[in-house]
Amino acid sequence: AEDPQPGDKFACDAIETVIVPRTRDLGSFEVRRALPSAQRQMVGPFIFFDQMGPSEFLLGSGMDVRPHPHIGLSTVTYLFDGEIMHRDSLGTELPIRPGELNWMTAGRGITHSERFERARREGGPMHAIQSWVALPTAEEETEPHFVHHPEGDLPLGEEPGVWLRLLAGEAYGLRSKVKTHSPLFYVHATLET
Repeated sequence: AEDPQPGDKFACDAIETVIVPRTRDLGSFEVRRALPSAQRQMVGPFIFFDQMGPSEFLLGSGMDVRPHPHIGLSTVTYLFDGEIMHRDSLGTELPIRPGELNWMTAGRGITHSERFERARREGGPMHAIQSWVALPTAEEETEPHFVHHPEGDLPLGEEPGVWLRLLAGEAYGLRSKVKTHSPLFYVHATLET
């Protein structure tokens, strides 16, 4: 098929919706929220999709997301660069680093915080995606739990011009160890120019 031409909605039927994320400046970095949007509330079970950064923290700077509650969904955090310290009401306390994935299922309720402690100590980059995955109705009141997945849990694939890491689900002949509550796939892909 022909590549889509800007402004010509009939050039390619493969593009259903174009979403331009809203940007919010949090002082130390920007967050771009693609979901929900006026054009699309959800994509599959993904109900929120936020890109944090890319940005560079100066020594002694950074910010913290104070303790806050979640219910009825899972938050999924994946880092490209930097480090975030995760703490939650289950007693979990560990950093997430590039190439790793945190999957926190709130279920009937959990409280957590995200702190940029390393950035304050050393300065440095920050770039991450945090998505929120709605739980199926029957599982909205499930017990809360948290699972950290190191890089080794996330299979890699490569084809000419494409590198990918499968974060969750099954796609492109790969299967992730990450347990999900609904059928989905979530991929970090890098394409050649």
